[in-house]
Amino acid sequence: MDGYPDGRAPYAADPSASRGRLFSEPPSPTRTPFQRDRDRIVHSTAFRRLAHKTQVFVYHEGDHFRTRLTHTIEVAQIARALAKALGLDEDLSEAVALGHDLGHTPFGHTGEDALDACLSAYGGFDHNSHGLRIVTELERRYAEFDGLNLTFETIEGLVKHNGPLVDAGGAPLGRWRARGVPEAILAYDRRKSLELWRFPSLEAQGAAIADDIAYNAHDVDDGLRAGLFDLAAIRAVPFIARLLDEVDRRHPGLERSRVMHELGRRLVTRFIEDAIDEARRRIKHDNVGSIGEVRAAKNALVGFSPPLAEAQEAIKGFLFANMYRHPSVARVRQSADEAVRRLYDVFFSEPAKMPSEWALSAEAAHARDGEAGRARTVADYIAGMTDRYAIAEHRRLFDEAPDLR
Repeated sequence: MDGYPDGRAPYAADPSASRGRLFSEPPSPTRTPFQRDRDRIVHSTAFRRLAHKTQVFVYHEGDHFRTRLTHTIEVAQIARALAKALGLDEDLSEAVALGHDLGHTPFGHTGEDALDACLSAYGGFDHNSHGLRIVTELERRYAEFDGLNLTFETIEGLVKHNGPLVDAGGAPLGRWRARGVPEAILAYDRRKSLELWRFPSLEAQGAAIADDIAYNAHDVDDGLRAGLFDLAAIRAVPFIARLLDEVDRRHPGLERSRVMHELGRRLVTRFIEDAIDEARRRIKHDNVGSIGEVRAAKNALVGFSPPLAEAQEAIKGFLFANMYRHPSVARVRQSADEAVRRLYDVFFSEPAKMPSEWALSAEAAHARDGEAGRARTVADYIAGMTDRYAIAEHRRLFDEAPDLR
């Protein structure tokens, strides 16, 4: 099946045929629209803050544990590898990967859960929809528009990289069935339709599975480095046991640190290779020949084969029990949860304790939308904090830092 002159597959996203931006801009003479999107994300304030936002451990526990930024870079590298192998637009896949975590709060998923609870009466908090608001409203750098004014294809990928949000009739799917699609996503969709019932590009689907690959591999590595479990314990996962046996056969007596690295690289490699093979199989099986057919597909076209999907679930199950619910991690999570809730309560009841520009925004939002507007502004302020800034704000307000060790 023929593709584009530059070697991309016929079902790849075509930057020259982009559906454009919310605000029209003249084209760049040196970069494609997707390259400009990638560069705008990299130069954004929210992207820089990822360097000091927790992945699983609080940032100051050690220099060798992942942050949101190092995780994002790893996801982008894997996404580009998948895109290259499948003949996709590497720049679009990288842009989606680099932007997929912009909406995360300080203190990892604990911070998100705490803000979600605080905003339960006002629609809750979701990092994905908050990320959309960052790239469409909250980044205020350009003279002519708020946000980054990204292309439809990148926005679509950020919102739908895990698949459609609604069915053909508009009913919410998956995690959104219980609470509905976040208003921030619906509001943008009313301005420029994201076709929430359709799948995103293969580039976005590749970025999503790259996130899964990176997450599992580096959480295994971080958990081993932190001593939350050892190599003997993780052999309980048959897939990992086979990889460790392979390392032992090829390199008998190898020191522990090198065994850990060899395990990590094999995890990433096997999952990438499987995702490439499985994507090719699905594309061929469904006779997909255009990006329109990608979006109209009944199922995701990028995924793992059944054996690797089973292995992924086994790894997640092990990490959930032995890492995410480990007593030392749970203790930090509890302190972080309390810190975020205390910050929210103070700023909601006394917005003047936020910096002046945020206090004014909260006042304007309250006048426009009532308590819901004030709550959302307070959440925007807290969500934008790095771990260390949140700790500093807690110390300023309560004369003590949360115990996060």
